[in-house]
Amino acid sequence: MRHGNHNRKFGRTKDQRTALLRSLARNLVIKGKITTTEARAKEIRPLVEKMVTRGKSATLANRRMLAAQLGDATVTNKLIKTASNYTARQGGYLRITKMGPRKGDGAAMAVIEFV
Repeated sequence: MRHGNHNRKFGRTKDQRTALLRSLARNLVIKGKITTTEARAKEIRPLVEKMVTRGKSATLANRRMLAAQLGDATVTNKLIKTASNYTARQGGYLRITKMGPRKGDGAAMAVIEFV
């Protein structure tokens, strides 16, 4: 059965989609706030929130898992540093604010940022 199998495809193959989401997650961690389409923001939100939850307890195993997901030790360290701000928080580390449509093609835009 296909219950819970409702991920967005973005018109890409699996490896391209993985690369896109990883790149968006890395940029969000590095910059703290990015502007992207609403669908992309909604898709990376659970990924990054799970990463922040994992980064709150920065054991060696968690660091290695985050480094495997983010691909770089400096980005991993930055994520762990930001995760330390949310030790008392049980979730909801990101905020998605809808903007307007993009001028070129009318795509719904949104800003995703750490709370």
